[in-house]
Amino acid sequence: MRKLVLLAIAAAAAAILPTAATAAAATAPVQPAVQATARAGGPTADQILAKLASCKQISNGKYKTDEDSKTATVPVCDAGKAVFWKADMDIDCDGQRSAQCNEKTDCCYQDNTAFPQSDGKALDAAKLPYIVVPSASGIWNYEKSGLKGGGSCAVIYNGKVEYTVIGDTGPNKIIGEASYATAKDLGINPDPKNGGVESGVTYVCFKNSTVSPIENHANATSTGEKLAAAFVG
Repeated sequence: MRKLVLLAIAAAAAAILPTAATAAAATAPVQPAVQATARAGGPTADQILAKLASCKQISNGKYKTDEDSKTATVPVCDAGKAVFWKADMDIDCDGQRSAQCNEKTDCCYQDNTAFPQSDGKALDAAKLPYIVVPSASGIWNYEKSGLKGGGSCAVIYNGKVEYTVIGDTGPNKIIGEASYATAKDLGINPDPKNGGVESGVTYVCFKNSTVSPIENHANATSTGEKLAAAFVG
């Protein structure tokens, strides 16, 4: 008799459990899917590049990509909420000394950057993705275009987008330079002696923007993603 009762109870429980499991699955939160979407963050490289199909030149002339270039071929262009240029990428290894960036690894190494960290120290090119803008000249003055040290930029290469800050200034007739860390993150050889790439890099800098503190790459990424999304519209 006891066995029959137990069997009856077991059968009843088996009938109830699938229903409970189904109900639980129906009411389970969908947070993982939402979080995965949120982590994607920011527009794609193609979406940004689509906004840069034509150039409204604002530079008074064009820039060379290297000192030994025979001609100047790169204009700076206005794109409403941003300015941009399409050039090469030379490697900037200036700033704090590191195993990657020092007098031995870079013949032209300097232990400072135009725009320092919040603690007054130079930026760390080996760790911080940043770009270099040309020093002000008759060709173009970046400040008059709403750009400044610590401003937010997106660097695009080979389908990848890297959000950076404006971290240094360079020669006033040459354009197309970024830090060791920027190159590395984009899959470009970051070696200051033989690295970089000769073409195919797009630099987009958002007007009147600031990343604070300048050395916080997470902040640069979140700020850049928001500005890029607004730029793409």
